[in-house]
Amino acid sequence: MVWTRNQAPPPKLRNRPGASWRIHPSSKQASNMYFILFALSMVLLLMWHRLRKAARADYIRSYMFPPGLLDKLHKVRPELNLKDRQLVAHALRQFFQVYHQSGYRHIAMPSQVVDDLWHEFILYTKNYQAFCKKAFGRYLHHTPASALSPLLRNNDGLRTCWRYACLEENINPKHPTRLPLLFALDAKWNLANGFYYTPDCSQLAASSIGTVHCGAGFYSSDLSSEFTSSSDFGNSSDSSGGSDSSGDSGGCSGGCSGGCGGGGGGD
Repeated sequence: MVWTRNQAPPPKLRNRPGASWRIHPSSKQASNMYFILFALSMVLLLMWHRLRKAARADYIRSYMFPPGLLDKLHKVRPELNLKDRQLVAHALRQFFQVYHQSGYRHIAMPSQVVDDLWHEFILYTKNYQAFCKKAFGRYLHHTPASALSPLLRNNDGLRTCWRYACLEENINPKHPTRLPLLFALDAKWNLANGFYYTPDCSQLAASSIGTVHCGAGFYSSDLSSEFTSSSDFGNSSDSSGGSDSSGDSGGCSGGCSGGCGGGGGGD
């Protein structure tokens, strides 16, 4: 027989073989124990989530594209030398990083030349599927390039890409002094069918050449809470850190047909 705290055994039975006297914890103690276990499990889950996110980011950053992929891009863009094509590959990694850091939101591709490499990468079916599974835990679909709508507020995918590309390079998305790599490459090489941007809206107003889009115009005040602290960018002005490509991404000049590239997101 077992007796609880409120049911103590008679004195004659306390020393009886086989009898035990267990003190059960009170309901308050049990509740505290459950709360501690729940809190501990949540902490462990959060730590696991952060470690997995960091591991995926490292995987994307150090990923080596399949052999021959840059040669495929050279057939599409013969004007680009090997160093240029390697820079495009770096920009594609940045695009994948933006998708990952955004929490797998729908994002739009802002560069035509990077979109070309993305398309070639998808043709390496097994490599691309394996990359997506390890980098995102899901498949990232490619959407063909499309023109940018005149209504900037409708371009959520491009605004998301702008915010996280700026964050990746330690640029203030609301007051940029330069462009992230993804938004600068087409203008860097004056691509005839490229997508052109400028970091400063006043520069856009002063430009009389072609169609150039204002990067700061993509900033969404509805989601500005992600960038409420100036410490997110090192200081109130842009930092040159954050990307080893910053020297190649400093602003656009000239103009051409504007737009955003293919979109990515979802399963």
